[in-house]
Amino acid sequence: MSGSPLDVSPVIPVVQLPPDVDPGATGVEIARALIVGGISIIEVTLRTEGAADAIRAIRDQVPEMLVGAGSVLDQAGLDSSLAAGAQFVVTPGTSRALRAALAEVDVPVLPGAGSVSEVLELRDAGFTEVKVFPAEPLGGPAFLKALLAPVRDVRVCPTGGITQASAPAYLSIENVPCVGGSWLTPPALVRAADWSAITALARASL
Repeated sequence: MSGSPLDVSPVIPVVQLPPDVDPGATGVEIARALIVGGISIIEVTLRTEGAADAIRAIRDQVPEMLVGAGSVLDQAGLDSSLAAGAQFVVTPGTSRALRAALAEVDVPVLPGAGSVSEVLELRDAGFTEVKVFPAEPLGGPAFLKALLAPVRDVRVCPTGGITQASAPAYLSIENVPCVGGSWLTPPALVRAADWSAITALARASL
């Protein structure tokens, strides 16, 4: 793919599939609901078994959706994500080994950071787009402004505890083109297969 996942939408839905659903079929329905709501990007986290199946199914059946893998922790998670067809990769933090592995992949990556030092280490390694996690517990928009003040050539997608109400404060910060949020696909709506409600949340978020 060309371009950056940070430029697709001001909100990247972060989806953790409930363990008691069919991951492939459910992932496809979520993706279709988000597309109808105007959002064409999705991050499926590897926190639940079957996430790779969901990524693969979305790639196959919802080609207009840009699908990425989140919560990638190590080489094994990276390999399984890419094998499933993930078009971008997101990590919650970045160990030295993971940083080296991310540098070798041919899809966009958003390595995770939680401090100025971690952002600078990633910047020195050539990464100019990062995820800041967990944004709200770290201090919210005020923390992010302070973090980015001395680092003007890095773009950030904050994730973690962000809501529809708090998202605009993040998006008003320079070099924050988007936020990641799980509020668009709450487990209760997913279990109830209430896809129209997820579409409505997507529209409201935009």
